[in-house]
Amino acid sequence: MNNFLELAKARYSVRNYLDKPVEEEKLHYILECGRIAPSAANFQPWHIIVIRDTEMRKRMAVTYPRPFFLEAPVILVICGDHKLGWKRRDGKDHTDIDAAIITDHMTLAATEQGLGTCWICNFDTVQCRDILKLPDHIEPIALLTLGYPGKEPDDRARHLIRKELKEVIRIESWGGNNFQKI
Repeated sequence: MNNFLELAKARYSVRNYLDKPVEEEKLHYILECGRIAPSAANFQPWHIIVIRDTEMRKRMAVTYPRPFFLEAPVILVICGDHKLGWKRRDGKDHTDIDAAIITDHMTLAATEQGLGTCWICNFDTVQCRDILKLPDHIEPIALLTLGYPGKEPDDRARHLIRKELKEVIRIESWGGNNFQKI
């Protein structure tokens, strides 16, 4: 891949993994790419739990019982510390936003390394919290499966179906003109 747009287009939600471990160097690189992610006021209110042990992955599978979840050799649990998260003047907590940024960095870094991911938010957070023995102020926000992609899905290009820029960009204000080529 020669540029960021190519990298972003290459990424898709992998739901089929090869039975092949992720090399330590690649895992470290992906985690480092996450570590340098920006966060509101640079508070970095995140913690990542790396799960590779087969028994622990089986325990975690109850939080999201899909076959591909257990196929992935690595599960990253992205957690947020709401005590550390920056709060806007109106009280909006940016911890979830910061967790999304670090997750996106790791997702794209994995794609660059020839690995696949699936970003999961539809999981049982209560069971996850129990299994991982998380303290009350730490919230499990997202799960990220990580591994070498297996068979590509038939609808792989589905992730490239996006609204046109003119449908999502407005110029100067909500009532302003829709985006046209500048």
